[in-house]
Amino acid sequence: MNISELLESGSKSLKLNKIKTHQLDSEVVLSNLLKKNRENLIINLNEKVSGPIILNFKKLITRRANREPLAYILENKEFWSKDFFVDRSTLIPRPETELLCENVIKIFKNKSSYVLDIGTGSGCIILSILTELKKAKGVGIDISGQAIEVAKKNSRKLNLNKRVKFFNKSFESMHGCKFDLIVSNPPYIRSSDIKNLSDDVKKFEPKIALDGGKDGLDVIKKIIYKSKSILKNLGWLALEIGFGQHRKVSQILKKHNFKEELLVKDYKNNVRCILARLK
Repeated sequence: MNISELLESGSKSLKLNKIKTHQLDSEVVLSNLLKKNRENLIINLNEKVSGPIILNFKKLITRRANREPLAYILENKEFWSKDFFVDRSTLIPRPETELLCENVIKIFKNKSSYVLDIGTGSGCIILSILTELKKAKGVGIDISGQAIEVAKKNSRKLNLNKRVKFFNKSFESMHGCKFDLIVSNPPYIRSSDIKNLSDDVKKFEPKIALDGGKDGLDVIKKIIYKSKSILKNLGWLALEIGFGQHRKVSQILKKHNFKEELLVKDYKNNVRCILARLK
C-alpha cells in the first residue's frame, strides 16, 4: 500500500463516521507516524508504507472515528508555537487561551515576577508565559496528580524546570506566599450545558476541568476570593471566562476589591479574558 492509498482509506473511514476534517486528520495521523510533515507526504504519494505503520495507522484512525480528539491520539498539541504533551488527564489547549498569555506577557515584559497558575493542567499557560518572561518564576497547581505529571514533563521538555514548580494541591490550601500575578483557565461551563458539548469534548476531556457548577462560576468565585490573600498589593489576576460571563465576573471582582484593567475579546468578539488588579 502506498501513501496515497492509505490516506484515501483513512479519509474515507473518517468521512463515513461524519468527521468533518476527515482528509486533514488522515494526513496528520500518517505524517505523525512517518515523522514527515504533511507537505512531504503530498509530494511522495507513491511511496510504499510498511506493514507495521499501516496497522498502527488503522488503529489510530479507528480511535479518531470514535470521536477521540487528535491531540489525545497523538499525545501532542501545539500552543504558543511549542509542542505540548497532552493526555486525557488534561484539557486540550485552545487558541483562545493564547490570548490570555499574550496580554499577560505584554504587561509583565522584563519584570521579575512570581506567577501562580491555578488548575495548570498541561502547564501550557505558565510555561508559555515563562518562555517569554525570562526573569519570572512560577508555581503551577492542580488537584489532579496525573495532570501535574503532564505539566512536569512539559516543563522538562522546555527546559523550564529550574524556574517553575508544580504541586498536586488545591488553591484553597495555598498559604504563606504572595504572587505578583495569578493566571487561571478554570472550569466555567454550567453543569447543565455539559451534555450539549460535542462528543470530542464531553466523552474525552476531563469533566473536572470543564464543569463550573450551576451557573458556571463556582470555581471563578472561589479563585477571586482566594486571590485577595495570596496576591501582593496591586497584584494582577488574569482569568479566562466563558461566553456571556463577563458582566457577572466583573461584579464579583468589584465586590472583592479588584479593578478591571483589561478585557480581552476572542476571535468572535466575545470577552474571553479579564485582567484585573487588586486595589
